[in-house]
Amino acid sequence: MAILYDTYLVVALAFLGFFLVLWRYGVHNMIFKSLDARADRIRFELEEATRLREEAQSLLASYERKQRDVEETAAAIVARAKEDAQIAAEEARKALAVSIERRVKSAKDQIAAAETAAVRAVKDRAVDVASAAAADVIAASMTDAAANARVDAAIAEIGRKLH
Repeated sequence: MAILYDTYLVVALAFLGFFLVLWRYGVHNMIFKSLDARADRIRFELEEATRLREEAQSLLASYERKQRDVEETAAAIVARAKEDAQIAAEEARKALAVSIERRVKSAKDQIAAAETAAVRAVKDRAVDVASAAAADVIAASMTDAAANARVDAAIAEIGRKLH
């Protein structure tokens, strides 16, 4: 039994016995099955990750297409808005020109009316001044006898015109 005093040999025999017990109860099969199951799970996860990656790439491409479409639509809307703004500005210029022309014509008409009124006022004033001057001249040069003669002549003329 001197062999049992050698620790290396005892450890080697215990190690060998331990593996034989594991082999006998099929622990190696359980380990292999566990490793195979883990490999299958990893393979499934890799396939799922690949599928998700492809799906994400297709979604990204779809969103990029949609973004391009939206950008094109926005550019078209901006271009149309610019065209509409130019058209509106041109219409506003035309309307302003018509309005200015109408106001100029109205101002000319008002000026002509004011001129006519001023000429009429000057004529009326001239008539008033001339009448007053004539009255003053006649009053200064008229004597009582001449005035009576004129009144008698006017009365006679009215009598002739009435009959």
